[in-house]
Amino acid sequence: MKKFTYLALAFAMTVSLTACGGKQPTQADNSDKIYVQDKGTLVVGITEFEPMDYQNANGEWIGFDADLAKAFAESLGVEAEFQVIEWDNKTMELEGKTIDVVWNGMTLTDEVKSAMACSNPYFNNAQVVIVKSDKAAQYQTADSVKSLNFAVENGSAGQEQVEAIGASFTPVLDQATALLEVQAGTSDAAVIDYLMAAATVGEGTSYADLVYTCELNSEEYGVGFRKDSDLATALNDFFKSAYADGTMQQIADNYGIGDKLIEQK
Repeated sequence: MKKFTYLALAFAMTVSLTACGGKQPTQADNSDKIYVQDKGTLVVGITEFEPMDYQNANGEWIGFDADLAKAFAESLGVEAEFQVIEWDNKTMELEGKTIDVVWNGMTLTDEVKSAMACSNPYFNNAQVVIVKSDKAAQYQTADSVKSLNFAVENGSAGQEQVEAIGASFTPVLDQATALLEVQAGTSDAAVIDYLMAAATVGEGTSYADLVYTCELNSEEYGVGFRKDSDLATALNDFFKSAYADGTMQQIADNYGIGDKLIEQK
């Protein structure tokens, strides 16, 4: 009789806890994919970064990453929304759910991979030095640029490389701002992604008086989600199908960067 009483009491306590909100977590509670589908939007954290994420004349976000993010969102049955973030705060933005993904030519550093659930790498890249064209001949090696004062995007892979060579630098909001600093002469040089440099500096661009010289490293791009997010697996599956049917290559070729695309297996 006493044993029955104890069992009844335990059952009553379980029911009471459930009624008070102590329910056991379900798949939906732990699924970022279901969370995004329920709210109907995939909020993409970006900075202005041609040719990956930038605005056209109508204010629409375009670029390789932007176009592919729209296609991935469509595959989930939701719409992509683009949110400009401070790059140094990207992990905090993810964890606070102000964004759902960081998709902006993000270098897969050890720090990034430990803080996020990351996709497979999809682009090859490098960090390159930007200087005014009339000084380019002086700065063709990593050793030759150590004395320069750089503008770098705060929290970026470019900043890491400048710190690694021991050069002085000024952190700025984004890579576009870093280019403006060099153009204005307030910084001697900048370090930005090769893919951005190929699209935005040199003859025929908005920064015709700037050129890129030496590479400071080689690296790969990936996409970042909240830690343990099931969206990372969903994106890898999407990458495989989009690569197989030629979608990724076509979008990359549209922006003149098809030669740097990594095969998705």
